[in-house]
Amino acid sequence: MEAILSKIKVEVSNCLYQKEPFSSELGKSIVQEGSKMILELGLEHFTFKKLSQVIGSTEAAIYRYFDNKHKLLLYLSAWYWGWMEHNLVYGTANMIDSAERLSMAIRLMSDGPIFLKNEYLNPETLRDIVVNEALKGFLTKEVDLEHETGLFTQVYKFSDRIANIISEINPSYNYPKTLVSTVLESSLMQAFHSQHLPGMTENGIQSASRYQFFHQLVVNTIQHD
Repeated sequence: MEAILSKIKVEVSNCLYQKEPFSSELGKSIVQEGSKMILELGLEHFTFKKLSQVIGSTEAAIYRYFDNKHKLLLYLSAWYWGWMEHNLVYGTANMIDSAERLSMAIRLMSDGPIFLKNEYLNPETLRDIVVNEALKGFLTKEVDLEHETGLFTQVYKFSDRIANIISEINPSYNYPKTLVSTVLESSLMQAFHSQHLPGMTENGIQSASRYQFFHQLVVNTIQHD
């Protein structure tokens, strides 16, 4: 399974880029080195000028692939959520029981991907970017327009799959999407808190209790509806 997934290139909305990054070695360097630099520097201090110096290119060449660093961040975030959907599909492929599939889905939301090898982008780097930087790509004045162009399709598809599992377990529960989005966002914030604001959580960076908390929250919520 890992070998199959390692060769998968996640397809994201072409509205996120001017030229498909993996169509050339330069584009590949832009997203691979760019992801490392965004994680290291933070979006505020990352620039295409700095990236061009690292990859031995020009700023103009980078702009032929991405309009700006905001679009690059959204591209990396979309790639991550597409990768998470693959993790969910492959990770639950042999699971018949809905409760077991829900447990896997909650683990993915709370802890990140279970398949950690990919030839195109490093899933662990993407996870760290989503935890530390991704909200900077969502909480903008342009979010409504970006939503209309389908830039958030990947996170919707991942969330919808989990919401469908919840509906299988309890068809009368009225808020599966709301519950999933709440857990999805909260799990990222809890991961952020564990790294940077430990006074906001009881969970350590690698703590299994984060999964236990969200599993208890989801199961209790849909069982006692």
